[in-house]
Amino acid sequence: MSKGRMHADEPEIDNALVHRLIAAQYPHWSGLPAERVGVAGTSNVMYRLGENLVVRLPRTAGSADDTAKEHRWLPRLAPALPVDIPVPLGAGEPGDGYPWPWSVYGWLDGDCPTVGDTTEAAPLARDLAEFVTALHRIDPADGPPSYRSEPLTARDRAVREALADLRAEIDVATAAEIWQTALRAPAPTGPPVWIHADLQPGNMLTADGRLTAVIDFGCLGLGDPAVDLISAWYVLPAAARDTFRTAAEADDATWARGIGWALSIALMELQYYRETNAFMADTARHVIAEILAYQRQRA
Repeated sequence: MSKGRMHADEPEIDNALVHRLIAAQYPHWSGLPAERVGVAGTSNVMYRLGENLVVRLPRTAGSADDTAKEHRWLPRLAPALPVDIPVPLGAGEPGDGYPWPWSVYGWLDGDCPTVGDTTEAAPLARDLAEFVTALHRIDPADGPPSYRSEPLTARDRAVREALADLRAEIDVATAAEIWQTALRAPAPTGPPVWIHADLQPGNMLTADGRLTAVIDFGCLGLGDPAVDLISAWYVLPAAARDTFRTAAEADDATWARGIGWALSIALMELQYYRETNAFMADTARHVIAEILAYQRQRA
């Protein structure tokens, strides 16, 4: 796999390609400089175009399939959300050797939160809860299923394979116990709701400790609201989790399923990215460690 690639079927993406695509399809932006940003992204490659735009090119065919969904739904969801989300300004087509649809969005300022930051995070916890609560309340009519719309039980085999593969790196016995507890949690009682489904540090922006934007809606769709509780483990320090849970009004069953979602995602990410993406692998290790510590404190 060549440098910069994370997936076997990923095309070569560089500044020259971005300039060729823009010149051919959006010539009024062709004089703007392009600079790669967010190098840790696993689904898309991002180039800031000038001061106010960003070009987003999917890394895989699966990510490319999400492009039309985002262009359809993000403008409809945005007015109901308390922070900014990406606004599509251009729908690029395959060309110049690049095989899939791509996008131009408005640039959003802010920085991704730091994994494991232990500074005062209660305001961020409340902001995250406000975002997920607002998203979950949007009318789900005609919404597509989320990328993570399956029940936790459907992930059991993959989780157990990851546990076996990671035996040398983590406390597998405790992780398996936590997973079993999540599987026993009652299923959601209501209909599926809109979920972001990937609320990780790289998919949100902050300023002065407050949430300013949520980005990368590739996993967007209808599903269990517990999926969006993964941010408690991926983003927030332990001291802020109760604040988040209370503000998000997560009952015991939903909280337990949320732990299962966070653990299963982190296990699979560590298994997949440990050789190709140090940021993702380190983030996954952090999430697993936080969940294991939580379990030990409760024992």
